[in-house]
Amino acid sequence: MTSGSLDRRTVLRTTGLAAAAGVAATSGFLAPHADATTRRAPAFVRAGRPRLTHGVQSGDVRPGGAVVWSRADRPSRLVVEVSRDPRFRRRVRTVRGPVVRPGTDLTGHVDLTDLPSGAELHYRVRAVDLDDARRSSEPAVGRLRTAPARGDDVRFLWGGDIAGQGWGVNPDLGGFRIADAMSRRDADFFLCSGDYVYADGPVQERVELPDGSTWRNVVTEEKSKVAETLAEFRGQYAYNLLADNWREFLARTPQVVQWDDHEVTNNWYPGEILDDQRYRVKDVDTLARRGHRAFREWTPLSDLSPDPEGRVYRKIAYGPLLDVFVLDMRTFKNPNTANLEPAERSGVLGARQTRWLLRELERSTATWKVIAADLPLGLLVPDGEAWEGIANGDGGAPLGREIGIADVLSGLKRLGVRNHVWLTADVHYTAAHHYSPARASFTDFDPFWEFVSGPLNAGAFGPNDLDATFGPRAAFVAAPPAPNASPAEGSQFFGEVQIDAASRELTVHLRDVEGASLFRRTLTPRRR
Repeated sequence: MTSGSLDRRTVLRTTGLAAAAGVAATSGFLAPHADATTRRAPAFVRAGRPRLTHGVQSGDVRPGGAVVWSRADRPSRLVVEVSRDPRFRRRVRTVRGPVVRPGTDLTGHVDLTDLPSGAELHYRVRAVDLDDARRSSEPAVGRLRTAPARGDDVRFLWGGDIAGQGWGVNPDLGGFRIADAMSRRDADFFLCSGDYVYADGPVQERVELPDGSTWRNVVTEEKSKVAETLAEFRGQYAYNLLADNWREFLARTPQVVQWDDHEVTNNWYPGEILDDQRYRVKDVDTLARRGHRAFREWTPLSDLSPDPEGRVYRKIAYGPLLDVFVLDMRTFKNPNTANLEPAERSGVLGARQTRWLLRELERSTATWKVIAADLPLGLLVPDGEAWEGIANGDGGAPLGREIGIADVLSGLKRLGVRNHVWLTADVHYTAAHHYSPARASFTDFDPFWEFVSGPLNAGAFGPNDLDATFGPRAAFVAAPPAPNASPAEGSQFFGEVQIDAASRELTVHLRDVEGASLFRRTLTPRRR
């Protein structure tokens, strides 16, 4: 798509879905999020037992370990019980977690260690009163599968873009329409490729659809405007968990989370000063600090990142068949320009993350290396007259952000790293891209595949044009007939990866909102 085309980012800025004032949650949904920073009731009421407010989640499952997350309605201690038995009648292990307090919005993470490999485990979380250990909340129950130590089959899902462009939690659909299809896939884990929330995307109570029907949104105070305060950023995550079926999916499916732009604001980069009348806070670095804090508080994110400044890039080892390399292409990002700088190597990864990525990929002994990117490599993603993504539309030798990616691709070839597959979301449609030096302007790399999937619950857009620098070819594309198509109209997509233990082949499915496979590609591993 050219920079003059109507794309999702243009619609985001121009549709102006004015949010209605806070509406109570529909029956069956959790109560709206209480702003912990203002210390309103009932967060600190001592009468009765504590309560878990937003279910449970797990994340960053790896050999022997995982993170469990929950939130209480008052200061209390989280306690987790773990068992192979879903009824918790035998061999129950109890893990004493942290005391949750207002400083973390009453959220808490419990690290589980020494877990058996390749096991289906059930966990339940309670919030225990700080003054009387006999008083605790009703338990919230979840399930996770630990990473296999041996060559077991692996199945995981990926996608991104949740509650964007005014399409929020719809009680008529159980919350997020696609969540039911994702739950039916019974995956080992779910990789969120960014835009986990839309902090810059208010919702209104009703939106008229092209067929004359009405889309209904649950609306909360924090979701009625763009997020600027820490409480408003926290409220974005609480809002998504008002979707019953999404909350249930996350309780049954461990996550690997990364972020992109909408966790803060559209197309942001460090040092940016906003020219957006919706914002009183114009300094993006201030917004990013608040958004990053809320992201860490409200997701089951581990401390696996080696970054000394707390960025989210990290490696998730998932047994002998799979390593997942989660990138952070946002907090190192340079300003959005024409992206034609002749010596730009910081780009979207930065020198530190690039060194880490090549080092860990070289060390990896897993058959498949999945590189989780929050931006696509070869798709043109405009930001007004500038470029938001990696590609610049020039199609020639690498310039601007393309230089850093060229360094990674040539480094993988030089180091003999084989079987790397790139997964991403961001552009709000689904596609399969094959990159080959035989078609490219830059040729110092081995052929590879990139798969794109999304949105999960947001406006659908696309397709975008491909830049020729790295020789991409679209093997498959599915996009909506018109921009900003709602989830009710379809054009919502998620991806699925299956790795067969016997053959070691990796198969990718691109699935629609009902879970049907639209495209399938099986890759055979190459020897190192």
